[in-house]
Amino acid sequence: MRKYLLSMFFLFSIFGLSAQELDVKAKVGNPSKVINNGFIELDVTGGTPPYQYKWSNQATSLESNRTEGLTEGIPYSVVVTDSEGNSVEKEFQVDAEAITEHFNGTFAPIVESMGNVLFWDPFSAIGIYDPVVYADLKRVEAPEWDPQETSKFILKDWKVAEGDHVNTGDPIATVSKNGQDITAYANADGNLKHFLDEGEVIYNSENKQHVIEQGAQYFASITYDEPIALLHPNGDPQQKNIPFIVVWLVLGALFFTIRLGFINIRGFKHSLELAKGKYDDPNAPGQVTHFQALATAVSGTVGLGNIAGVAVAISLGGAGATMWMILAGLLGMSSKFVECTLGVKYRFINSEGRVFGGPMNYLRYGLEKRNKRGLGKFLAAFFAILAIGASFGGGNMFQANQSFSILAGEFPMLAGNGFWFGIVVAVLVGIVIIGGISSIAKVTGKIVPIMAAVYVLGALIVIGVNIENIGPAFSAIWDGAFSPSALKGGVIGVLIVGFQRAAFSNEAGVGSAAIAHSAAKTNHPPSEGFVALLEPFIDTVVVCTLTALVLIFTGMHEVEGVGGVELTSTAFGSVISWFPYVLATAVFLFAFSTMISWSYYGMRAWTYLFGKSKKNEIIYKCLFLVFVVVGASVSLGAVLDFSDMMILAMSFPNIIGLYFMIGEVSDDLKEYTHRLKAGELFHKPEKGKKAEAAS
Repeated sequence: MRKYLLSMFFLFSIFGLSAQELDVKAKVGNPSKVINNGFIELDVTGGTPPYQYKWSNQATSLESNRTEGLTEGIPYSVVVTDSEGNSVEKEFQVDAEAITEHFNGTFAPIVESMGNVLFWDPFSAIGIYDPVVYADLKRVEAPEWDPQETSKFILKDWKVAEGDHVNTGDPIATVSKNGQDITAYANADGNLKHFLDEGEVIYNSENKQHVIEQGAQYFASITYDEPIALLHPNGDPQQKNIPFIVVWLVLGALFFTIRLGFINIRGFKHSLELAKGKYDDPNAPGQVTHFQALATAVSGTVGLGNIAGVAVAISLGGAGATMWMILAGLLGMSSKFVECTLGVKYRFINSEGRVFGGPMNYLRYGLEKRNKRGLGKFLAAFFAILAIGASFGGGNMFQANQSFSILAGEFPMLAGNGFWFGIVVAVLVGIVIIGGISSIAKVTGKIVPIMAAVYVLGALIVIGVNIENIGPAFSAIWDGAFSPSALKGGVIGVLIVGFQRAAFSNEAGVGSAAIAHSAAKTNHPPSEGFVALLEPFIDTVVVCTLTALVLIFTGMHEVEGVGGVELTSTAFGSVISWFPYVLATAVFLFAFSTMISWSYYGMRAWTYLFGKSKKNEIIYKCLFLVFVVVGASVSLGAVLDFSDMMILAMSFPNIIGLYFMIGEVSDDLKEYTHRLKAGELFHKPEKGKKAEAAS
């Protein structure tokens, strides 16, 4: 009997142990050739349900046994834990099948590695800044509130006194929505704070201040006993990092601003005079006028980032991001002055009158003049390689890809015809770029003012229709900049979002604009620096700010679940029903002008590396046009992200060179200012007077 009992105990023990083992089986799927649509679905047995799933994909909930939207060819991990704390870790991979999926999967790790450098946070790395986003309290929203709904919410009565402790799910108040009573429940554990007294209006869609004010729909808050880290759906803590690339660009811009005595402010009036052509000398060396160089450079920066990127910034950082975006744009004006002054000073003009200039020249020869020949050659070559990659990717494929996506969204007949769209665009781009910088300058000189005028006019109409919102709008911007909620990452989080958007949009410090400005007709390098400082002002202080104001004035900055160009389009459409079609067309023109400008940037980098012959230029132009078709035809995901990142990476070699040569720029500026005040510079005659001679 004893042996029988021992045997039974042994068998039950074995059975019990085996029951605790978690068995994880997975269904891995790749539904189509479209990139980033893989999925993994788990079937878990054993252990003690319910199970928790900790996916490496941050967008997947801890309760979900299925993760989707996965990049093919990239491994994903999951830790499955049962209610007893037993866990098992597994790794799965969606196999890439299509060529585009193989490309995307190959570049995804490269993009991640590049992002680890560009977006590395030096402050959190040395322990002086905690990037984790903490919430001190949870605000309670009017039940069933919708920012696009026409409703009036009134706080009818409180069920819990102020300061009392509540638990999640406790009824705390009765709210009247258009006369119908709704019970509001606590959404967290903690102490309740009242924002309003009984009978007061929480939110009224007819009150413009409520529509604009960020967070007007909240009528109470619940203070946590201890701050709680905000989490991604997979349980990872949310972080608001301070990206190294943003620090690099903004600190450089701040240094140049101070070093040159706030040239961005005191030189603004003269820059307008130069852009108007007051000092255009037809006999000066170069190929294009000051205005044409400005238009070409602006067309390379004003684009999707000003329309879609600003919407992303406002949705992430709130209205307050606008103020920091403007400040970063003003500082960036000084960076443009420095790099474009040097671009003209170190340019090379051959016997045919063709101009070869840009950071490649001033990095190499400017540093060589300072006995740093080796460093100069390395930085110049490094910059040229990055510029070529950036021209094919961020300045070409990305533009073609996104402009097709946006146009196909507004004009359904284009859907599925990306290849033919790419062919048409390539032909149009080819017609322009075959003629070189003179042809490019003529086209951008016409397109940029027109498309900018249409966009600015549309924005001003939307703002004008909602002009009564001007007070609440600017209050939202000010309050959001200096006292944002923890959900926006606090002041640091909002500041970084604004600075990042400005730095990415106007490319101040990247060096690309110096290539276009080096072709300007001038005898005085600083004159082109003055013209160039208008670019960040136009791109960021004007266009980006107008986009932000349209979103804020229409209350679209409070809309969740919609982002990018769709949010901007909806904001315009709320006032001008047909404007989304105009916006889609403007986006295409922005993208088209960006492509032709970047073709010139890339070509100059190409000829620096491979020789200044016309044959080499033709080879580059043909390759560029092929990538236009490729960009419009397929979604290359990580390839486009990688190429776009190369634009930012260009700032590393460029700003290093600018630091070395800032003294030279300062001396040239002093000499130019002296000659300007002495009236020694050429300027066009006033009516009835003869032109003054240039010295």
